[in-house]
Amino acid sequence: MVQPHIVIAAWNEEKNIATVIQTLKSEGYKNIIVVDDGSEDKTYSQIKKEGATALRHIVNRGQGAALQTGMTHALLDGAEYIVHFDADGQHDAKEIKHMLKPLLDGEVEATLGSRFLKKQDIPWIRKITLKGAILIIYLFYGVKLSDAHNGFRAFSRSAAKKTIITMDRMEHASEIIDRIKKGRIKYKEVPVTITYKEEHLTEGRKGQGQFDSLSIVLKMLQKKIWG
Repeated sequence: MVQPHIVIAAWNEEKNIATVIQTLKSEGYKNIIVVDDGSEDKTYSQIKKEGATALRHIVNRGQGAALQTGMTHALLDGAEYIVHFDADGQHDAKEIKHMLKPLLDGEVEATLGSRFLKKQDIPWIRKITLKGAILIIYLFYGVKLSDAHNGFRAFSRSAAKKTIITMDRMEHASEIIDRIKKGRIKYKEVPVTITYKEEHLTEGRKGQGQFDSLSIVLKMLQKKIWG
């Protein structure tokens, strides 16, 4: 079994992170790296208790910064494949093998999860926000995707080295697409399941509020103009 390095950014996830790590282990994955991004709860102790590699930001820097910290560690540890996986239980560990298959087959260098490539219930407010993000990604970067801000991703080692995240917070998701295009990284979208809980739909959680969405667009514009 191929052992990718699974990178998880976690912020105040003490209620979910143990289950996520246990589920990954039950699927046979061993290289689990969790970056506690300045949590105010017991997230870090839960990570250590479950035996995953526990990294820690002393202050909250943002999901993008946490993912980059995890990717840097994975590359230094010799990772051949890196998977981005959410800390809150939205992703299905059984689908990691589907994300990896196009990489293992040499078909592409990166895979991006898409919730719109398989039939599933998506809350209408989230669907509207995501469709808007898809349009913005196309207008900014000329990349046509079915799902713009899905945190389930997989990279080959060479692709991960080209995908350096410099935008600390939620705008990192758009920056990754920009890196893929500029690095001429061959990619494809893979159907994935997203499990929504009430906590995932709370406005403002993890930068998903309306004000935060506008802030993300402005930062993307700034990055586009000034680099």
